[in-house]
Amino acid sequence: MAAKINAFEELEAWKVARELVRLVYECFRRPLAAKEFGLRDQAQRAAVSAMTNVAEGFERVHALEKLQFYNIVRASCGEVRSLSYVMLDAGYISATEQQQLLSLVSQTGRLISGLIRSTRLRTASA
Repeated sequence: MAAKINAFEELEAWKVARELVRLVYECFRRPLAAKEFGLRDQAQRAAVSAMTNVAEGFERVHALEKLQFYNIVRASCGEVRSLSYVMLDAGYISATEQQQLLSLVSQTGRLISGLIRSTRLRTASA
């Protein structure tokens, strides 16, 4: 049996989402991309939303609330994924960097899907 997780910082989904935030912020530190305020703000907000909603969902007591926040994480990951194409097409990131973003988004999504399944199973057995 897996060890009980007591804090959101222990969740692999939160750790990967944190890395996603770090990479998105890093991409917009470059002079050309830093001036693109709208795209920068939207991409950063979406990435931060993914990370913080993992935490907020974990901290919720009721399963339906947890599921709501975990679903927001999935939506935020989709937004970052879509915005990564804008970032690539505008020349703000390389194809390699986009692949890194897509990998982190995909990994976060898979981990969140696992949390959603786990939450649903606990709810069904309660």
